[in-house]
Amino acid sequence: MNIVIIGCGLIGRKRAAALSDDDILVACCDTDQNVLKKFADDFNCKPFSNYSDMIKEISFDIAIVSVVNKFAKEIIIKLLESHHHVLAEKPLGRNYDEAKDIYDCAVKKGMKIKTGFNHRFHPGIWKAKEILDNNEIGKVINIRSRYGHGGRPGMEKEWRASKDLCGGGELLDQGVHIIDLIRWFGGDITEVFGTTETKFWNMDVEDNAFAILKTTEDVTASFHVSWTNWKNIFSFEIFGTEGYIRIEGLGGSYGIEILEIGKRKKEGGVPDIENYEFPTNDVSWVNEWNEFKLSIEENRDSIGSGYDGLKANEVIAAIYDSHKLKKVVIID
Repeated sequence: MNIVIIGCGLIGRKRAAALSDDDILVACCDTDQNVLKKFADDFNCKPFSNYSDMIKEISFDIAIVSVVNKFAKEIIIKLLESHHHVLAEKPLGRNYDEAKDIYDCAVKKGMKIKTGFNHRFHPGIWKAKEILDNNEIGKVINIRSRYGHGGRPGMEKEWRASKDLCGGGELLDQGVHIIDLIRWFGGDITEVFGTTETKFWNMDVEDNAFAILKTTEDVTASFHVSWTNWKNIFSFEIFGTEGYIRIEGLGGSYGIEILEIGKRKKEGGVPDIENYEFPTNDVSWVNEWNEFKLSIEENRDSIGSGYDGLKANEVIAAIYDSHKLKKVVIID
């Protein structure tokens, strides 16, 4: 397939590196000329500083959009309207309304829109889904998660600290991944009680968010996402009627990815425990990309689709509302 990438920063580079041998990266686009030139040189593709020009001049099948949140909606819709499939980095727009416009456009034009939920494709998380689907820990009862890092000097001046550019802070940045995983493992979210706080960084978006969620499958989930964690952490736990699953780490600075499964003994006491380690490089980007291409070939929704991005943004909107109203918010 012929591919273009719009947004040549860190994530754009990860996406380019994840392409298959049979993919051809034909063009790239970025407004930063230095970033654009280096990307085009490194990946041997034609550079454009204007995505409209690129759409007119280049023949391609799929666009990968990894730009600042504020500019995503306009670009994605233009791509969909010109009959191109799109992989859009999370979140799918700055808010629910933007995500709805994107999703509706994809449906209307009959094009595939995928949200960049690469966390589903981490080997530990993927194995956890297999364990659940095999009913090895029974019916899911509860989920709890922590995800965070400590920021970096000058973070309050970065684009992620801007409400206008991002739409939100840590809840939208890392929280969207946790919400997506809760939906994947526990069902659609119907009730939300949450709060957002700005405790340390001098910015107009939240640096911490806490939430308790209820799902259609009668699962209660809780999470805390933070830019004041100081030491990087990823922890995701699923508790069922017959046991539990614990996933820790994502590789790199988050530590080796591990999965622990404990199976409850009928007589009580310490459960039977198995441990798995996944010390390889981050394969989630490659696995996600290959699955998206397969979904296009099979004409089905991808795993971590545009609809999933829409629903995650709906939950985020409900958490912001819950914080303002100081009460539980129901999602219809």
